[in-house]
Amino acid sequence: MKTILLGLFILLTSNSIIGQNKNVKDETKTTTTTVTDSKGDKTYVKKENTREVQNIELQNQEPKNINMDLKDSEVIVKTTTTITNPDGSTRTVDTDRSSYYLLDGKKFQVSLDSNGYRILSEDNKETGLLRKTSTNSFIYRNKQKTAVGYFDTEGNLILETYNPKTDTISYEKYTVTK
Repeated sequence: MKTILLGLFILLTSNSIIGQNKNVKDETKTTTTTVTDSKGDKTYVKKENTREVQNIELQNQEPKNINMDLKDSEVIVKTTTTITNPDGSTRTVDTDRSSYYLLDGKKFQVSLDSNGYRILSEDNKETGLLRKTSTNSFIYRNKQKTAVGYFDTEGNLILETYNPKTDTISYEKYTVTK
């Protein structure tokens, strides 16, 4: 009986000794978008979860001090974007590239859809689709052409199109607007 009580006492006190050694902040931003077209209404739900984790470190670890100052330490930020499609399926996006872009003085909006991105003109007409490939690039498709696209280090969308008549590759740069 004595060992059971002693074991229970040690178990209960050891949980209070082991404290949390990390500051964790979770923030979720939910955006609901309804798209109306000739096929009806489609509702997309985009959830952006940002998690910040910071290890707690003490400046002077002297055993005689009760209250010790915290030392600034690195904050690790991880952002995850989850898209829920109208059919109920979900997908996770590493980096959300939704933004406004300029090409030849015209403004375009790149926005997430159920399988990738849609490119919309200023009057909200769909001008093309972007679909992700396994090589971290995208296939761009519209009525006139199919091209390979990728985002450069500055966030600009680069499209590479092959011309079979001249056996050359042409480049188009959609410049991100900030």
